[in-house]
Amino acid sequence: MKVADNVNPNVYEKGSARELTRADFDENVPDEFDTREVFDLIRNICDPEHPLSLEELRVIEESNIHVDNENNSVHVFFTPTIPHCSMATLIGLSIRVQLLRSLPSRFKVTVEVTEGTHVSEHAVNKQLADKERIAAALENKNLLQIINQCVRSL
Repeated sequence: MKVADNVNPNVYEKGSARELTRADFDENVPDEFDTREVFDLIRNICDPEHPLSLEELRVIEESNIHVDNENNSVHVFFTPTIPHCSMATLIGLSIRVQLLRSLPSRFKVTVEVTEGTHVSEHAVNKQLADKERIAAALENKNLLQIINQCVRSL
């Protein structure tokens, strides 16, 4: 691997033949997010009713995450385990909270039920898109405690 002038040769990108430049160390250069990074932020969220993660239950998949760095948006579609899942809104809220806590504030986060996977998908999506309802939900100490349990680090 070749390292550009004035760059610490002891720091390198493992397994890469890419030349490092000053931009790699410049804090003012934007570091774009990709779907894998977003997936990694939410994959270990626990289901409120099961001791399994959303990834293990296949509620979230990397292919259902869309990141647009140019427009600063992240869109996540999730698939409840059953079409009548009573926890769909809570799962979506947990995903949204984790991303809002983890991503830079420049991102607009949208979380929706995957089309055709829940009997009340329109109602759930409407709740998850309503900023006032989200804010009110996060002021509820009991609900916030449940969300914090879901998003805790494993």
